[in-house]
Amino acid sequence: MAAAQDGNKNAYERVLASSVPLIRAAARRQGLGVDQLDDVVQETLLTVHRVRQTYDPSRSYDAWLSAIASRRAVDALRSHGRRGRRELHDERALDLHPDVDDATAAAEREQEARRLRAAIATLPPGQREAIEQLGLKEHSLAEAAAHTGRQPGALKVNLHRALKALRTRFHGDP
Repeated sequence: MAAAQDGNKNAYERVLASSVPLIRAAARRQGLGVDQLDDVVQETLLTVHRVRQTYDPSRSYDAWLSAIASRRAVDALRSHGRRGRRELHDERALDLHPDVDDATAAAEREQEARRLRAAIATLPPGQREAIEQLGLKEHSLAEAAAHTGRQPGALKVNLHRALKALRTRFHGDP
């Protein structure tokens, strides 16, 4: 590091490259997870670059570097702790609630809607009518029966059969 402070570019590159294992070890001693090690290594190397003029060649480079690495590891742990209480890390939630402005998600929803409309169109008339009245228009059973002139029991049976047929078509479930 003393040679790097004097402007030796090759020495500086070698000291940074050889510092990585020491930085990783210092970060692990602080209890940092493997998923955060690379970030701490980068932050530590950036800090070393910014404060390299403060290194005293009469003292241990390893101790100086370990102190910096330990501080960056603690910073990462604090940051992770703050984010961990505020952020939701649930991949399923992200899949279920895509970004409203996501054009891909909108295109997928439109494609799924077209497939569903096409599948409903292939149902027998009684089942299609039950799906339209009870599912799509969200009429109550009494309203659907009054509108179609069919018995509530018949509508319920047709709705059940239609849902089963659609489920089989889309998911392969019997």
